[in-house]
Amino acid sequence: MEIKKIGVVGAGTMGNGIAHVAAQSGFDVVLVDVDQKFLDKALGTIKKNLGRQVEKGKLTQEQMDGTLGKIKTAASLEAVKDCGVVVEAVFEDLKVKKDIFVKLDALCPPEAILATNTSTISITQIASATKRPDKVIGMHFMNPVPMMQLVEVIKGVATSETTYQIVDELAKKMGKTPVLVNDYPGFVANRVLQPMINEACYCLMEGVATPEAIDTVMKLGANHPLGPLALADLIGLDVCLAIMEVLYTGFSDSKYRPCPLLKKMVAAGNLGRKTGQGFFKY
Repeated sequence: MEIKKIGVVGAGTMGNGIAHVAAQSGFDVVLVDVDQKFLDKALGTIKKNLGRQVEKGKLTQEQMDGTLGKIKTAASLEAVKDCGVVVEAVFEDLKVKKDIFVKLDALCPPEAILATNTSTISITQIASATKRPDKVIGMHFMNPVPMMQLVEVIKGVATSETTYQIVDELAKKMGKTPVLVNDYPGFVANRVLQPMINEACYCLMEGVATPEAIDTVMKLGANHPLGPLALADLIGLDVCLAIMEVLYTGFSDSKYRPCPLLKKMVAAGNLGRKTGQGFFKY
């Protein structure tokens, strides 16, 4: 099955990044969101990021214009009905995702593959909302999508080998390195990463060290390019908390208990870079 057109549902940070990379890789892209203002903002972000590549000499102006020309936007899911693959990239809420997959299942042709960019939610649960669970799969891109190489390709219980092979090849065509992962809470990336961030929150809450000191220890002592607290601010503290709650619920294990300080900061609206205040001020 040759994929020519890709639908992306959700024009936020991940959605606009996926649309950017797909279009730059030569695919026709339909980017969908509920409000035109979100779509306009997404296109502005894509233009800005492509412009940086032109400035650095990594892209010509002609290539940038060609990429932008491949992206169409729409405020209705109807627009993805002729796509070979649709990637859902809305926020981490199982009910919302299931609702979208029910609609996509009804709209898209039987052979279309429905992928989700979820970072933690069960692919099997999402697939259960459709009549094509064999064609539902996880494509967990990393943030920022245009720069990060990894895509976790997650098979649900019913995901077929054919679906996996098509998505594996698609990720490679998008210039990414796909890694096969099975369907468990947090998959691999967040199951390893988020407990580290959560533990850094506990270190801060318990007065073990300042945010600057905690991040410096991990940068210089573990050779991490970014400290765990700065990374949490980049990801969004609300996202970090949501992932920890999925891990905690999914495994019923106290080692995944979200740090009370993380909960408090989210309740206060200090979500990191996107609000200008998290563990650090921006």
